[in-house]
Amino acid sequence: MRTKLIAGNWKMHGSKSFIESLMKGITEQLNAAMESDVLVCPPTIYIPLVKNLIGDTAIAVGAQDLSEQEQGAYTGEISGDMLKDNGCQYVIVGHSERRSLYGETDILVAHKTGKAIEHGLTPILCVGETLEQRENGTTMQVVEQQLDAVIDTLGIDAFAKIVIAYEPVWAIGTGVTASPEQAQEVHSAIRAHLREKNAQVAESIKILYGGSMKAANAEELLAQPDIDGGLIGGASLKADEFIAICNIAG
Repeated sequence: MRTKLIAGNWKMHGSKSFIESLMKGITEQLNAAMESDVLVCPPTIYIPLVKNLIGDTAIAVGAQDLSEQEQGAYTGEISGDMLKDNGCQYVIVGHSERRSLYGETDILVAHKTGKAIEHGLTPILCVGETLEQRENGTTMQVVEQQLDAVIDTLGIDAFAKIVIAYEPVWAIGTGVTASPEQAQEVHSAIRAHLREKNAQVAESIKILYGGSMKAANAEELLAQPDIDGGLIGGASLKADEFIAICNIAG
């Protein structure tokens, strides 16, 4: 049985006062008896602050990106070792915004995934298609290409240490959500693709849905057999909304 994971991706939002208020709302309302895992991914500069605000809750902390480099003259970059040193347990890699806005290629994402694993971080590997690709009927061709870059670089066994997030790009920040059936279809196909290489890895890997999940649609999405949680964007910036999703996950 796969434990569900509810992960908040705060993106480039927040200030000290906002984060203190948000974390107060989350920690005070979080059900200590819930079985699902909970994760927040603040902007890198606020990771130490969030670590201090977690208190005695089981909330994990992750980063939104890392460098594919180990260390050196890479101005502005943050290494996996630095993230680990500051208490991170997870890191998002290959988010669609990194791919589309900053030109991250499938191979670069694969190297970042490997660097995360190297430093004992659990990478949340984001895959997904644009609206044009969905309308062209190439969704799974795109998603499999993104997965295969990691398989070819790191091997299928590496996926035992990876979480996948399927994020239909057309449903991120648009208010549009893939229907539970659309999401389940892709999640199932992702698992089937991995199963061709390693059945055990395919059955155990968490596959999160990352396209505008909120309290209003979380129950239907999380009820799907191959949806193991959510990578939450906007809704993770509202304590009540985020907690509502956590409670639905159970």
